[in-house]
Amino acid sequence: MEKVEVKDLLDAGVHFGHLTRKWDPNMAPYIYMERNGIHIINLYKTQAKIEETSEALHKIAASGKKILFVATKKQAKDIVAEKAGNVNMPYITERWPGGMLTNFVTIRKAVKKMDMIDRMKKDGTFLSLSKKERLQVDRQRAKLEKNLGSISDMTRLPGALFVVDIKREHIAIKEAQKLKIPIFAMVDTNSDPREVDYLIPANDDASKSIDCIMSAVEAAVAGGLAERKSDKAEKDAKSEKSLAAKKEVKAETKTEEKVEVKTETKAEVKVEAKAETKVETKTKAKAEVKAEAKAEAKAPVAPVASNEEE
Repeated sequence: MEKVEVKDLLDAGVHFGHLTRKWDPNMAPYIYMERNGIHIINLYKTQAKIEETSEALHKIAASGKKILFVATKKQAKDIVAEKAGNVNMPYITERWPGGMLTNFVTIRKAVKKMDMIDRMKKDGTFLSLSKKERLQVDRQRAKLEKNLGSISDMTRLPGALFVVDIKREHIAIKEAQKLKIPIFAMVDTNSDPREVDYLIPANDDASKSIDCIMSAVEAAVAGGLAERKSDKAEKDAKSEKSLAAKKEVKAETKTEEKVEVKTETKAEVKVEAKAETKVETKTKAKAEVKAEAKAEAKAPVAPVASNEEE
């Protein structure tokens, strides 16, 4: 991650706070001085907080969780939409839909309705509607796209919330606090820093200041996503290697089994052949003995001459 220089922050006007009469006393540790009735923010503390916030956002992005960016003020809308879009993260730049986090299921239904209208247009059922109904559906689709189009890919609650101007987005802050979602925010001198988990003390009214901080945030998130991608590639490579190794082991065991089976069958054949030859020799011997006995029995006995005749 690239370190944000104090000079860059100074050039962007990050150090300009609000009028002294509008300040929040809890922001005192981050205020450097007062000049012409305006508080000046300590940029060294801002730099340190940017590093801390960037590290936390990097970890969240690397874990695969989504970070929801919220900025509905005119100066921040386009900048936040562009930076969040670059890293493929959801963002809210129009009116914050009440219950966006606490009633997420209902919001998902509205997003699904938008998808259903798109499917109707694709399969041709949209053309079967009357002209008046088509106009109504188109208006409804445009309204949903305006408010929820940027969060259509967010299928579950975000892992973190990044807010520009916590006073303006107080509803979003309350919802995130209720669900214990980590809150990152640009906090000006008129806001209470205790409401967020990670703050960046900065001027949240000037577009240059917002752009400077958002660039650092974008870089941190992009770094986290790149790390996740490389880790995934490594895991895939390892799993492929392990699968190849398993296949090799299986092939080896199969060949060994085949060899064993062959040797066993050969040994069995030899034993059987030996047994058969033994049996055959025995039966031949028995047959010969019997034949000899029969031949002896059949042969005529020669008469023995007596002494008297002689």
